[in-house]
Amino acid sequence: MNAPARPIALPVVLVLMGVSGCGKTTVAQILAERLHWAFEEGDALHPPANVAKMAAGHPLDDADRAPWLAKVADWVDARLDAGECGVITCSALKRAYRELIDRRGARVEFVYLHGSRELIASRLAGRHGHFMPSTLLDSQFATLEEPGPGEPAIRVEIGEPPEAIADDIMAALGLHD
Repeated sequence: MNAPARPIALPVVLVLMGVSGCGKTTVAQILAERLHWAFEEGDALHPPANVAKMAAGHPLDDADRAPWLAKVADWVDARLDAGECGVITCSALKRAYRELIDRRGARVEFVYLHGSRELIASRLAGRHGHFMPSTLLDSQFATLEEPGPGEPAIRVEIGEPPEAIADDIMAALGLHD
């Protein structure tokens, strides 16, 4: 396990975050299925222009990310307004992005999937069919501001299989399926 247990109050939305290739979607789907919570693939909320820009090998800037982050925050708020739990993926690379997503300041928990550049690069090399090319990994790491003190976040190492990572997250947050 990567972190001591810290039970959370429900309803809550988990935001699985980290650089491209860290396993956000795979682990988020496992968690959502186990917990019977709503799931959203954050990449599906990107405007077509963002997808095209990344597919062409160009990193997004803050202006590009703004409408996407607003959609992620809207999804989070909709779950909480409905009294539902949920799991969403979002790179959430900067603290300012996480503050926008957690605009209420409560009931959002960021799960930072941490791994070395080498491990993530090897995963990206084997990934097919995703719009984000592996050439953008360095720009992701350059943008990344790891969650710090005072943020509602846990850090989980990604060296284990996805099922074990999901186990670690559930144990750290005091969740049970």
